[in-house]
Amino acid sequence: MSSIFDMEDGDFLMKMSDNMMMDSEGHLMQSFGSGMAMDMDTGELHMTMGGSGSLFDEDDD
Repeated sequence: MSSIFDMEDGDFLMKMSDNMMMDSEGHLMQSFGSGMAMDMDTGELHMTMGGSGSLFDEDDD
């Protein structure tokens, strides 16, 4: 599993499902496409970066 990095907070995100993640502080994040996620607690959009071709589907190249 490749890591997803939240560039706004400096946190690493752990994938929970195809479009849901959780950061190191326990905030739920929802994917809005490659490189974008929304913090479900605050509604803020965050820029993300990951190691695979698609940030939220590790099987894509």
